[in-house]
Amino acid sequence: MQAAVLETPNASFRVASLPRPVPGEGQVLVRVIASGVNPLDLKIRGGAAAHARHPLPGILGIDLAGVVETVGPGVSAFHPGDEVYGMTGGVGGAQGSLAEYAAVDAALLARKPSNFSMREAATLPLVFITAWEGLVDRANVRTGQTVLVQGGAGGVGHMAIQIARALGATVYATEGGGRAALVEELGAIPIDSSQVSVEEYVATHTAGRGFDIVYDTAGGASLDASFKAVARFGHVLSSLGWGTHALAPLSFRAASYSGVFTLLPLLTGEGKVRHGEIMHEATHLAESGLLIPRVDARRFDLNSVDAAHALIESRQAQGKVVIDVAS
Repeated sequence: MQAAVLETPNASFRVASLPRPVPGEGQVLVRVIASGVNPLDLKIRGGAAAHARHPLPGILGIDLAGVVETVGPGVSAFHPGDEVYGMTGGVGGAQGSLAEYAAVDAALLARKPSNFSMREAATLPLVFITAWEGLVDRANVRTGQTVLVQGGAGGVGHMAIQIARALGATVYATEGGGRAALVEELGAIPIDSSQVSVEEYVATHTAGRGFDIVYDTAGGASLDASFKAVARFGHVLSSLGWGTHALAPLSFRAASYSGVFTLLPLLTGEGKVRHGEIMHEATHLAESGLLIPRVDARRFDLNSVDAAHALIESRQAQGKVVIDVAS
């Protein structure tokens, strides 16, 4: 098979011919059609993610969409020809999706939404799982609640808006400038946090009560603001809660905090089945018309992975960047 190989941190990718993997117990061999690119992939490439190291030389790519080629021993949920997707590798030593074939744990996969292209499906796994784990698994979001998403136009943020709305919550999202239009398109009420203080937008939108759930997707000052924006007995979530923060604002509200670390199943093996279950939920929402994928229209393949990464670094991408691994 052909694969884009990274030899050393920050090097250019090299397309190489490698042996096709053989699926082991509980695995399926997937013919990869599309590989979604996440900002985390760039951090892994640069050796800048201590929490997400990948041995080099190696094959990166966390998200994939493709077709089951063969199944290994003990697999009954999938069959050759099934169209699948999932967050399956590119970290912790598990082969990533920048290759024509990948042997992946079947527990991590779900059937691709029938109304999504392979490119659209490849945009979902990491960001959808991260949003779902926070809103549903940690905070049990439900009808009638108010949800604030910090960074609503980002990858995790735009998924969090759609999940919360699909489950009956009223959603607000911080986002300034032209990106506020996307927040509105997704059905959330935009808040330009660069123009108004936490106290001001809490007063304006919740009469001073605060939001039942606040999902921080940016970390740093955004998480500090979240502790001030949450209602009494509410719940703050963060997918980037790695800094040092004062907990007093949270404690005085008797609120809860949960960190979301989506990579755990790939790094430890614990929770793989849950990731597959969450991807099944994504398929259900997508086929119900409740998820809108955002895909940058520019096309890349295994020979132009460097250019795809450069586009993300430039912050000029209009949606998720996807590598076309096969047609």
